[in-house]
Amino acid sequence: MDFTLTEAQQDLASLTRRILTDKVTPDVLGPHGSGGFDAPLWTSLAQAGVLDAALPQSVGGGGFGLLEQCSVLAEIGRAVAPVPYLTSVVMGAAAVAEFGDGRLAERWVVPVLRGDHVLAVALPDYGVPSGFTAEADGDGWRLTGAQTAVASGAFAHGFLVEAAIDGGRQVFLLDRDAVTVSPQRTVDHADAALVELSGAKAATSLGDIGEWLRLRGTVGVCAQQLGVIERALELTAAYARERKQFGHLIGSFQAVRQRLADAYVDVEAVRLTLWQAAWRLSEGLPAAEEVATAKFWTAEAGHRVAHTAVHVHGGVGIDVDHTLHRYFVAAKRLEFTLGGATAQLRGLGDLLAADPA
Repeated sequence: MDFTLTEAQQDLASLTRRILTDKVTPDVLGPHGSGGFDAPLWTSLAQAGVLDAALPQSVGGGGFGLLEQCSVLAEIGRAVAPVPYLTSVVMGAAAVAEFGDGRLAERWVVPVLRGDHVLAVALPDYGVPSGFTAEADGDGWRLTGAQTAVASGAFAHGFLVEAAIDGGRQVFLLDRDAVTVSPQRTVDHADAALVELSGAKAATSLGDIGEWLRLRGTVGVCAQQLGVIERALELTAAYARERKQFGHLIGSFQAVRQRLADAYVDVEAVRLTLWQAAWRLSEGLPAAEEVATAKFWTAEAGHRVAHTAVHVHGGVGIDVDHTLHRYFVAAKRLEFTLGGATAQLRGLGDLLAADPA
């Protein structure tokens, strides 16, 4: 494949970076553990055309796709911006546009593109049973169950929920009024939620699209992690060029240089495996193996780069009020989102065992 970014990817990434650079500041982010959703920033991205650019023209989008979405996510990661682009656009709105009808698009996608609504996705990690079950009830379904730590759930207007049914699974679309939401505090933001259903009525099923959502979501996590660790490495390299110890710049110490070189290799490994997986998905090619490989590197390399950044920064690296801390906790959260490295290896092993070819 050709790893050169398209003109659309470059333009969309550049636009996103300008907006986030202007609007994502320490004052806006607030103290560690606060926030989780910057509604004015979400609206600004919508007004600039970032939210709708990479969705189909049939739902009012710009006609671009997953590759452009990943470029946006990388910029969101670089800025550790508190916006739910991954769940609302890459997963939620894209799924409704792909598998829903015009009525659903008008009801759910258009408000997202305007920056008015947020979608959350209750999807278990790889190898984990669904926390929800669904039973047929007349012309609809009744859903029961719970899932914890649903990203963006604390402020979502709608939920895509994967539930087990007789003989398989389906993804259902529910309004917030049908869901019991209990906000939860994650490692970096108070943006997640415990989502509970007690016989909630769901009239809309998007079908058995859990794997479609999981693959796209996993690639999106990889793209966001790329931005996080790339920027963390830049900040760390800059610090090593300025900080002196024993009368010398710490960047001149061999051990520090080796840690930074290893971190650079890790960042590039995430970059290459991400774009290979994203390209295959965007071309409609089988990509489960490539996605699992990208997520493995996202988890392993993300862990190493995050810890290298903290170690090289020394004492300030563990200060929760320091800028670097936001990158550390973002990298740790993304490391485990939709399954960590071990889960990915296990899932890849199951895939190869089922289809050795």
